[in-house]
Amino acid sequence: MTIAITRDVSSRFNECEITHIDRTPIDLKIAQRQHKEYVKALSQLGCQLIELPEEPNLPDSVFVEDTAFILPEVAVITRPGADSRKPETKTVAEALAHYRSLVHVTEPSTIDGGDVLVLGKNIYIGLSTRSNQFAIDQIQKLLDPYEYKVAGVQMHDCLHLKTAVTRIDETTVLINKNWVDARHFQSFDQIEVEASEPFAANCLPVNREIIFPTAFPVTRSKLEARGYKIHPVDVDELAKAEGAVTCCSLIIEG
Repeated sequence: MTIAITRDVSSRFNECEITHIDRTPIDLKIAQRQHKEYVKALSQLGCQLIELPEEPNLPDSVFVEDTAFILPEVAVITRPGADSRKPETKTVAEALAHYRSLVHVTEPSTIDGGDVLVLGKNIYIGLSTRSNQFAIDQIQKLLDPYEYKVAGVQMHDCLHLKTAVTRIDETTVLINKNWVDARHFQSFDQIEVEASEPFAANCLPVNREIIFPTAFPVTRSKLEARGYKIHPVDVDELAKAEGAVTCCSLIIEG
């Protein structure tokens, strides 16, 4: 069974944190509609949904990925880098506790789940404005009993590591080589995004299909040419808050 945890869009979504893009007005109703379609896509791909209610006082809280990352053995509850986002972890931890033992990142560490890329027993963490070296060191100690190797990755010009590179399957990543050093992932087959679609490196594999934004048709064609089945979703309004398809869910593999 595959479980997906999501959270409804906050009514204060327009007050979201913005780091690497210009702030533009967000149409809340469109964002809410796109999010509902995204959740519907997860259901269509066979996920059992856990839909958390809106957090009206937490503008970024729809982006549940940043509150945790989930391994077969344990779930790691993060400590988000933006102070406005730190309260988001409480209800997510309560939901995850039914499915995994929990470990918690603590001060002075800060880390967003969007900076965490799990590739087998290797965990790559982006050194960003949200995630620091303290977190990398602490998470390595937390996960030593499970034999994971945690490494920091420098990236630039984007918010999170998974803006620049995401997992497609066990052997393949989707990557924007202008935003992250591809040598970190040299043991993986690398599909490079179309140059005109720099934000296209974020994809979400679910049950042998890939949830992928409609905004990046050329990169989508590259994936389809390699035999991947794409489930397209429109997330343009969510992207105005620096969101992407991995950001809006936490996937628990059964």
